[in-house]
Amino acid sequence: MPAERPAAARSAAGPATPSGGRPRPDGRGGLRTRLRRADRTLAPYLYIAPFFLVFLGFGLFPLGYTLFVSLHDWSLLGAEGHRWVGLANYRELLGDSYFWNALFNTVSIWFLSTVPQLLLALALAHTLNIRMRARTTFRMGVLLPNVASVAAVAIIFTQLFGRDFGMVNWALDLVGIGPVDWQGGRASSHVAVSAMVIWRWTGYNALIYLAAMQTVPRERYEAARTDGANGFQLFRHITVPALRPVIIFTVIISTIQGLQLFAEPLLFDPTPGGVTGGSDRQFQTLTVYLYEQGFRQFDFGYASTIAWVMFLVIVLACAVNYLVTRRIRSNR
Repeated sequence: MPAERPAAARSAAGPATPSGGRPRPDGRGGLRTRLRRADRTLAPYLYIAPFFLVFLGFGLFPLGYTLFVSLHDWSLLGAEGHRWVGLANYRELLGDSYFWNALFNTVSIWFLSTVPQLLLALALAHTLNIRMRARTTFRMGVLLPNVASVAAVAIIFTQLFGRDFGMVNWALDLVGIGPVDWQGGRASSHVAVSAMVIWRWTGYNALIYLAAMQTVPRERYEAARTDGANGFQLFRHITVPALRPVIIFTVIISTIQGLQLFAEPLLFDPTPGGVTGGSDRQFQTLTVYLYEQGFRQFDFGYASTIAWVMFLVIVLACAVNYLVTRRIRSNR
């Protein structure tokens, strides 16, 4: 019988295969290792790639092309083609009184709608967070205004704020206040348009706040109640500080939506097919003015200029909101 090899010699010869021989150097193990390593490295990028491809095609490219159009005299009715004018459209826009009027109207309506909207949403979310009967039904009901068609909402509110037969003026007449021409004045029209926005988006923001309230540990409330805190103190010192990141998010989102307000002022215009925001442009917003220049005057170069300036205004407003809310958060 052949002598058995020592253990050291057997280990040096390599592990035995199921067939009793040594493994063949075919590289299968190394290939599998490289594939697994490539999967761990590339898979996250492949998962997020569809979003960036869609954003590139439907977001970044239109944005860049709009900038290119804004540097031209780009009219659909002109036969001379698209003439390069550089920054002439921007210089003209800075001296355009209609543009500044639209910007003022946009900021005014945004402020009148956003501040009450978020305060009401916070109070509504706090109410829906307590124990009550049919709580799920009420939570679903607050989202119904956001589901409704914006055109239908605007038409209904236009009837409610009618000068002669509107229900709002009828209610004001009961308390001794004369009828208000809601569409004729600047302040009154801003209040009416803001009411549409508040009614439509309060429930949506309330559900966001409610979802954030569900994550607040109940132990904090129980400890505060043990120390004698009442309901308002619990809301002020526990709920609101816990919701600060969510409040910052809703402020920024509401700012973006408010500065792009279009359907409500467009449909509130009493003139059939009107795009001037009233007889004296008293509630014409930036997007309505952009629509007027692009699809009524067919001046796409000037409309693109308005679009890019509006984009810069939104970025600036969001940055200011973020810095202010972040400073408030850091000081507390």
